[in-house]
Amino acid sequence: MTSQRLGAAVPSRRRVLQAAMAAITAITPFTGAQAQQTWPFKPVTLVVPFPPGGTTDVLARALGTALAKSLGQPVIIDNRPGAGATIGADYVAKSKPDGYTLLMGAVHHTIATSVYKKLPYDFQKDFAPITTVAVVPNVLVVNSSTPVRNVAELVALLKAQPDKGTYGSNGNGTAQHLIGTQFQNSTGVALTHIPYKGSGPLATDLLGGQILMSFDTITPVLQHIRSHKLRALAVTTATRSPALPEVPTLDEAGLKGFNIGTWFGVLAPAGTPRDIVARLNTEMVKVIQSPEFIKRMDEIGAQPVGDKPEDMARTLKTETERFAELVRVGKVVME
Repeated sequence: MTSQRLGAAVPSRRRVLQAAMAAITAITPFTGAQAQQTWPFKPVTLVVPFPPGGTTDVLARALGTALAKSLGQPVIIDNRPGAGATIGADYVAKSKPDGYTLLMGAVHHTIATSVYKKLPYDFQKDFAPITTVAVVPNVLVVNSSTPVRNVAELVALLKAQPDKGTYGSNGNGTAQHLIGTQFQNSTGVALTHIPYKGSGPLATDLLGGQILMSFDTITPVLQHIRSHKLRALAVTTATRSPALPEVPTLDEAGLKGFNIGTWFGVLAPAGTPRDIVARLNTEMVKVIQSPEFIKRMDEIGAQPVGDKPEDMARTLKTETERFAELVRVGKVVME
């Protein structure tokens, strides 16, 4: 009788195994599709391949602040400048494709594909486009102390005093570098390219008179134009900028067919799960199309976009092909 009671009190082997499996399931993190449903459960890092203060950085911080609220997780801005924005891009390309490390890309990346002979990544294959955030025109500016008030006078000055022909850019192989090269080829003037690591140090030297001019995006120079410390001579896009409606285009100034602007967008490492890319696109487009974000873009001279991943992918392909031709004609090649 006693042995029967003891036997009844001892659990069967099956029950022991079932209890053990239940315990393991309870403490094991979700994997695969289940893990993706819980995304994001930690901060998201948005890599900016330029120093703080430039257009890429300003856009990233404006987007990140609003995106953090919609995702319910902090969005950390990680500035990784250098090598024409390729150092930051390479870092993201080699990051884990889990939606937690993203790149604030720009037109410079479509140019770098043709400018640099050896890149440690393939911009077309190693990234998953999420959305284009904004398009920002570039603007030709000079220090206000320079005795020129339009493009024709600038060209005349450069031809009369070729030693003054210095222009700054955000680095070798960037849009500003290529614009300067095309300007030089279109006008026949001699220009010396001075590469910087970003718009901040570039603007400092431009304001200080260390260089004659630049072709930077409107955002970092707009306040200096409005305070009359810098003088805008022309925008580089086919149409005038709403932020500077009185400033003509280079095409209007006599350089027919000149049309180069700068796009900015967010990309993830290739292989990032589609549902995470879709979620990021939904949340980002929501931010980009919000009245608050649009107002902020108006203030810095940017035109918000907010397109689908497949739309951005087509833009990247088209831009890469277009700039490859400009690089070939301008003979801008870096080792």
